[in-house]
Amino acid sequence: MQLFGLQTELIHPKSDIVSIILREIEKQKLRIEDGDVVAIASKTVATIQNRLKKLDSVKPSSKARKLARRYHLDPEFVEIVLLEAEEVYGGVSKALLTLKNHILTANTGVDRKNAPDGYVVLWPKDPFKTAEKISREILARTGKRVGVLIVDSRVTPLRMGTTGLALAVAGFEPVRDYRSCKDLYGHSISITRHALADDLASAAHLIMGESDQQTPAVLIKNAPIKFSEKVDPYTMIIPQEQCLFASHLQPRAVTRFR
Repeated sequence: MQLFGLQTELIHPKSDIVSIILREIEKQKLRIEDGDVVAIASKTVATIQNRLKKLDSVKPSSKARKLARRYHLDPEFVEIVLLEAEEVYGGVSKALLTLKNHILTANTGVDRKNAPDGYVVLWPKDPFKTAEKISREILARTGKRVGVLIVDSRVTPLRMGTTGLALAVAGFEPVRDYRSCKDLYGHSISITRHALADDLASAAHLIMGESDQQTPAVLIKNAPIKFSEKVDPYTMIIPQEQCLFASHLQPRAVTRFR
């Protein structure tokens, strides 16, 4: 497998991300081919969708002020997180543990990093539909069928630092089921499924970086994946009651919303 970082100009709302990516691929004398995967940073997608929120445009609620004091955050920032959250489970200094789109994440993906002064970036809207749209646009312009991966970062319980998260995919199966297989000793595998999309997201995230690298996309070649015309987003989700971590979480009554 080969990964090529695609450095671009600064992305703005309504930028044509497909043109920008294809131009950079050509600039690097690379060729986009059937079976490639194009990974794109979620903040890039969100910025193009104008999913930017001005901090001083919101009025913090009493709940937001209380949580802000407890977890050393700005009340306006917390209010935006609460508006985006499905559940809030608590937090640590500078971060709330939240549920959004069936994903446990810090601050519902709301982030000041790589946002204009005074703004935060939200998660993209309809990320799976957006990934499909980008895949179709690449096909229309190049004649090549490629996968698209929208990448964010996440933290892992009791591990320091961020890794990649596949926020959405298009064009390939995101999970490989090993439950019908046997291991090296002939034992039946009972529960293991391999999160291929998340592994690819981590590989791309390694190249994208977390600061000013200005590498919002990665071209991935020869990935060990199975292409599919239609991706079911729910294949990437485990019910909360079956999740080793989330099954033990209870939302704080003061911050339960939906």
